[in-house]
Amino acid sequence: MLVNQVAPAMDATEIVIYLADYQQASLVPLLGAGLDRGELSIETTLAGRAFTALDVQRAADSPDRVWVPLLVGCERMGVLEIVSPAAGERAIDGPAWELATCVGQLVVNRRPYGDVVERLRRRLPMQVAAEIVWGLLPPLTFATDEMVLTTILEPCYDVGGDIFDYALNGDVLSVGLFDTCGHGIRASTLASLVVSAYRNARRCGLDLVDTALSIDKWVRSEHPHLFATALLIELEPSTGRLRVINAGHPGALLLRDGKAIRELPGPTALPLGLGHLTTQRPEVYEEELHPGDRILAYTDGITDARGGDGERFGLTRLVDFVNRALNDQLATPETMRRLVRAVVAYQEGQLDDDATSLLLEWRPPRTPLPHLPGDPTREG
Repeated sequence: MLVNQVAPAMDATEIVIYLADYQQASLVPLLGAGLDRGELSIETTLAGRAFTALDVQRAADSPDRVWVPLLVGCERMGVLEIVSPAAGERAIDGPAWELATCVGQLVVNRRPYGDVVERLRRRLPMQVAAEIVWGLLPPLTFATDEMVLTTILEPCYDVGGDIFDYALNGDVLSVGLFDTCGHGIRASTLASLVVSAYRNARRCGLDLVDTALSIDKWVRSEHPHLFATALLIELEPSTGRLRVINAGHPGALLLRDGKAIRELPGPTALPLGLGHLTTQRPEVYEEELHPGDRILAYTDGITDARGGDGERFGLTRLVDFVNRALNDQLATPETMRRLVRAVVAYQEGQLDDDATSLLLEWRPPRTPLPHLPGDPTREG
């Protein structure tokens, strides 16, 4: 394996790549010749702690072994296990981070040309409906010095109707979160049209209202008896100005100082595909964010998840969970990962609907958002 060819340069005997599975519950080894490893739990192992805390981990009882987060930008891919007699020395941390950065880019660059990485990350067979959606999604995490955006989607292997997209163009971050009606291929086909129409409108330079009208037109034209709820968001990172169209979607929450202070108004438009039922144009809600504010958006699969007693997960439980995570100063991607794991556990591992959530945090330059260990201001 190419990675192990650089092991002697780090005085290492073995270097093993572990990739997170789709549910972000396990780390699965990508093994080369002569290596023997099993998958590791993210919740209960040092390797998992490296993944969740984004920090180098080493154990006193394994002085020859160090675990390093595997990142591409701010996207968590997995971890590297480096076996070396120098593993106990802090001097190895810098070269280990540099190697992990190169390996992460290598994995991403090689992934489109084969199915090894995809097969490795799948712990169950993926249905065609899920294949369609996952093939369209951008990376789950995106960050700059002014903001961080993290999303999560469950169930991973049989999703259909939930989809999201985002893009940063100049001084505007555009985010779309969509929930199409139905399940299976029918819903994922509609989701594909919706996100493609969203990208087309955005790339044509349409404003938020005309973007909503364009998607509505395409849904009505191609799927006249279906619709999609949506949150269309624009954020100006330099000013914190937020613009939102809520097309029949659950209201997003504004989080400030570690607590939810209010739900953003909505809906401000009919679900996409039903615009012909009104003569009113979609309305844009505007909000001036404070430094450190977060926007929590979700689909109804989160709040409608039911426990064994039939009780809904509900908005109160959602807010309590996120508030506790924020007060614990968890990194934003880890907050989202734990949220979706909590929802799945609440419904005893069997979700009846897609459960998607999105957390957008605004940090202007005077409160820089750190991304990697070594920065004394880093969260988590």
